[in-house]
Amino acid sequence: MSEESDLWALMTGFAAISLLSVGGGIAVLPEMHRLVVEQQGWMDSLGFAKRFALAQAAPGPNIMVVGLIGWEVAGLIGMFAAMLAMCGPTTLLAYGFFRLRASLGTALWLRVIERGMVPIAIGLIAASGVLLATGAAAGAGSTVATVLAAAITLGSTVFVWRTRRSPLWVLAAGAVLGASLLG
Repeated sequence: MSEESDLWALMTGFAAISLLSVGGGIAVLPEMHRLVVEQQGWMDSLGFAKRFALAQAAPGPNIMVVGLIGWEVAGLIGMFAAMLAMCGPTTLLAYGFFRLRASLGTALWLRVIERGMVPIAIGLIAASGVLLATGAAAGAGSTVATVLAAAITLGSTVFVWRTRRSPLWVLAAGAVLGASLLG
């Protein structure tokens, strides 16, 4: 595939995905994975998970993974094109919805629709978590490492879900564990 067709596939793919991003960019991570890994083959699941981790480690919005994917596909132009395709349509949609919302006021049917979007966003975000955990476990190599990665993911999820402690504790524990296993 040529670079121009890759760039076009990147832009049209991310523009379409952006319109599904109820709950933010992280909610459409499984669809990004499908486009980038399964459909186009621009990288494997582990590479996708690594780019996501890098984007999360950097300060700023979690949607920065789109720029890293664009960079991988078509360099600097790909990075800008992917970000524009991902952010442009949703920005216009959000602006239009804001205008509509302001004119409708507190209509009951609108509040019902807004509340109905919450479980959809939660489901999309949960699917993203499963996708990233699967990618990380697949890249672990051995069966023992895969089971360990799955256990760490499950333990981290339960910790964040069932305690009132800051998720930063999970990050700190992950850093210590990673340093001890790699060092």
